[in-house]
Amino acid sequence: MPTNPIHALLETVPFAVVDGALATELERHGCDLNDSLWSARVLAEQPELITRVHRDYFEAGADITITASYQATFEGFMARGMSEAQAGALIARSVSLACEARDAFWADYAGPTRPRPLVAASVGPYGAYLADGSEYRGGYAIDEEALMAFHRPRIKALVEAGADLLACETLPSLVEAKALVRVLAEFPEAQAWVTFSARDGHHISEGTPIAECATWLDQQPQVVAMGVNCTALEHIESLLTDLRAHTCTPLLVYPNSGEVYDPITKTWRAAEAGECGHHESAFTTLVPLWRQAGASLIGGCCRTGPDDVRAIAALRDASTA
Repeated sequence: MPTNPIHALLETVPFAVVDGALATELERHGCDLNDSLWSARVLAEQPELITRVHRDYFEAGADITITASYQATFEGFMARGMSEAQAGALIARSVSLACEARDAFWADYAGPTRPRPLVAASVGPYGAYLADGSEYRGGYAIDEEALMAFHRPRIKALVEAGADLLACETLPSLVEAKALVRVLAEFPEAQAWVTFSARDGHHISEGTPIAECATWLDQQPQVVAMGVNCTALEHIESLLTDLRAHTCTPLLVYPNSGEVYDPITKTWRAAEAGECGHHESAFTTLVPLWRQAGASLIGGCCRTGPDDVRAIAALRDASTA
């Protein structure tokens, strides 16, 4: 088994900082992501903006950046008229852009001692390709073998592109996690984290208790971290508690900002009374609780940005001092 990049990172920091939302920042830079390819479209049209966002997160203190391949699939690109080779090249580009940003940042870095950041290649769920919100429901109309066939070509492209590890993220079901881990076994040099979207404080999106997911993933040697992403802030602490009770594998969380998504209008709104609202102190308030519940890798998902990552990094650095 190759060196575990997560274990190596966590030997040097009290906890590791994962970056924030890619799409949110691309929109802030003027990208129109109202498209079934979402941020993957920018790989072809404005790759320099992806590099810029990765660099912004490194500057904010991220120890890990996640590539722009969440919604980048062979099927999605080829449906737009690209050849298989062109699709594969764009998927590989997601890794090269992140690595170029990391290496340029590291060459310029002259701040306090910190580990060289990692690049995690995003493997989004089948539901992200469908672009119908089913990554938050599960219950796909295909079985585990078909999910393996869907994920295999992209995983092969991302592994060959040289990412430090894979980020199998926003998974709504344990069946999809099992399919991904079975594909990973075909690439013994590859290691991955697995994170689920969750419906409440104890169950992933399609209803499986997260404790059951932890028990199964704990037996998979290529899974180097597990946890939750793209989930409401108020559910994170109890989800972590359930996970920690069933695994010693490093735990990872990168929740949404606290704003609420309306799938009808496809817009975000501020949280109302009783909902967990977003403000810069949200992470500074909650990160210590997540740490106590077992998290050792912490970042942000939808609607978070460099300021949130900077706040998390400040907590990491204060723990180091």
